[in-house]
Amino acid sequence: MVDNDSRLDSAVERRSSRRFPIEQDVCYRTLDNKVAVPESGTGKTVDISSGGILFGTEQRLRSGKRVEVSVNWPAQLDGGCPLKFVAVGRVVRVEDNRAAVTIEQYEFRTRRTKDLAMAATGRPATAAIPYH
Repeated sequence: MVDNDSRLDSAVERRSSRRFPIEQDVCYRTLDNKVAVPESGTGKTVDISSGGILFGTEQRLRSGKRVEVSVNWPAQLDGGCPLKFVAVGRVVRVEDNRAAVTIEQYEFRTRRTKDLAMAATGRPATAAIPYH
């Protein structure tokens, strides 16, 4: 006997990575050397997987654009040092004020406690934490 529910579940979910419903502050900016001022903004993550991030945007981003996304990470290093997750990737899907970005490279950085959201146009002094 075939379990129709399990067959239906695998047919509907085509993603290879499990998504986690993590809602955190996010800052983003486009990485386009051809423009004087890159598009940037803030929002909230909707979910994150090992392959990508879905987040809210202030303005509609264009598919195909390379972006840097910085997320305040919910876990802390050694129980007290706040972290942020910084990823670079391409916008692969846009829905109203949301963008889905594939993760091409990433790193964890330490952040100061008062840096609850990185200024979209600036880069605070941080130290990279190896992720390998």
